[in-house]
Amino acid sequence: MDLNLNHKNALVCGSSQGMGKAIAIQLAKMGANVTLFARNLEKLNAVKSELANNGNQEHFAICADFADVDVVARALDEQLTVVPEYQILVNNTGGPAPGPANTADSSAFLAAFNQHLINNHQITQKLLPGMKKSGYGRIINVISTSVKQPLPNLGVSNTVRGAVASWSKTMANELGQFNITVNNVLPGATNTVRLEAIIKNKAEKMGMSIEEMEAEEKSIIPMRRFGEAEEFANAVAFLASPAAGYITGVNLPVDGGRTSSM
Repeated sequence: MDLNLNHKNALVCGSSQGMGKAIAIQLAKMGANVTLFARNLEKLNAVKSELANNGNQEHFAICADFADVDVVARALDEQLTVVPEYQILVNNTGGPAPGPANTADSSAFLAAFNQHLINNHQITQKLLPGMKKSGYGRIINVISTSVKQPLPNLGVSNTVRGAVASWSKTMANELGQFNITVNNVLPGATNTVRLEAIIKNKAEKMGMSIEEMEAEEKSIIPMRRFGEAEEFANAVAFLASPAAGYITGVNLPVDGGRTSSM
């Protein structure tokens, strides 16, 4: 099985911590040149120092707040003067604040739409020429299992994630002819800062301790535990590899079996 990413350039968004960081680390282990992309340069440089290097790899860190699509575009344009072609793109950024959809302000939907769908789209558009020229492209979107089964108290997130999933499937249909695959990987409950915040919020609303809330959440997962960022990264790394060349347009849950639907 060909998992070799030597001489491949990968852009990993949201890579200063959590799942994005784990993905960047795994892609570097497989030989890719990794460009980290997030809003905290100090954290990015720390992650960069952890990336594997076989002696022929070169890694980069670029900084922008994904809440501002124009800033993201300018930062990427500048990076493309240094690395003009990327073969792998991992779209990933922090999720919207929890809360029900029926009380959410319209501005929250617009902000999330820009942060997720618009950023994904403009970054993809900027990298497509290089993928087409290389004859190799892997676009992997980190979304949520909510695209299969909406999650309670994540109204804005559920809505926007669904839009990203539909966009992704459309792009997969359009780009397959260029040997460019587009897939979504759907994390379930994974040990990250994001999960800690969600559990804390739910525990406060339910009048439970964090430990009680964690136990309740684990009880509905067939594997009876939360996932690890490294386990999620392994799935993303496989889809980025040559071995996954005939897989496109899919939603892959990495959730310990929690999602009830196929």
